[in-house]
Amino acid sequence: MDQELTSRLEALKIKYSASGQELLDFLDGLLEADYITYWDYIRLDSLLSLQQPRTPHHDESIFIIYHQITELYFKLCLHELRFIVKNEKIDLESFNEGIRRCNRYFESLEQSFSIMVDGMKRDQFLKFRMSLIPASGFQSAQYRMIELAIARLNDLVHFEKREEYSNEKNISTLLDNIYWKKGATMESSGEKTLTLLQFESKYGNEFKSQAEEYQGNTVSDQAKSLLKNGLLTDELKNSLRNLDQHINVLWPLQHYRSAVRYLAKQSSDVRATGGTNWQKYLPPKFQKRIFFPFLWSEKEKNEWGKSFYDSYIKEH
Repeated sequence: MDQELTSRLEALKIKYSASGQELLDFLDGLLEADYITYWDYIRLDSLLSLQQPRTPHHDESIFIIYHQITELYFKLCLHELRFIVKNEKIDLESFNEGIRRCNRYFESLEQSFSIMVDGMKRDQFLKFRMSLIPASGFQSAQYRMIELAIARLNDLVHFEKREEYSNEKNISTLLDNIYWKKGATMESSGEKTLTLLQFESKYGNEFKSQAEEYQGNTVSDQAKSLLKNGLLTDELKNSLRNLDQHINVLWPLQHYRSAVRYLAKQSSDVRATGGTNWQKYLPPKFQKRIFFPFLWSEKEKNEWGKSFYDSYIKEH
């Protein structure tokens, strides 16, 4: 018998001996099993059954599919980020590769956003969106988990209170003051919108659990430690800065473009389905959300997102 084949069979015998079964039993099972197919491997039929429009409007399918694609990209990004934050002794090359991958995922999302901005008829969108109330893209739990994996929770506090809570260590207190909650709070009364109440009810415990698990070992914590010890390479530094820009400037601006196209009108602005104040929530120059503040100059932080936002306003 071929020596390589014999070696493989011996390795399989060792692997399966721990189960208390003979290798021959597993080989018999292999003989009985069907070949795997592409459609079964990726669960294609299940995937294509997940698009369930709530109205007869043609363009609602575009809206659903694009958001599902977006969530899959978020899952890819979380796959990389969790590998980084759960491996305290990760090597620099693996660290940098994970960040590069996340940058590519967000680049792809930004470049494809024209599907949302230009790919639907405004009149159809304004009709089928009414069936979505109070649902909102604001309720993307994976996006919040991306933020929690990357940033120190103190840096996610709303800009107006960030300095006040810069040294706060209580996770519940920090989560209560996280920036996005203000975006779904009614300005007139200070009460939480139904969108926010639903979101907190479903994911609040999960967010707290993740924040506790990652405390002190987020991507930001690890990067700051590398910088302090003189181990942060220029390549990794640039990758981290790019990630900051993609998630906190360019991606929100794409959403702002979409909101302006579909929700803004001369007489008054159309409210978002979740009741969020998109005019103040989406533009990055108002939020000044920065994952790695130690990698930016004071001038860059003070002007955060301003040039991108101003250039867009001039163009439109």
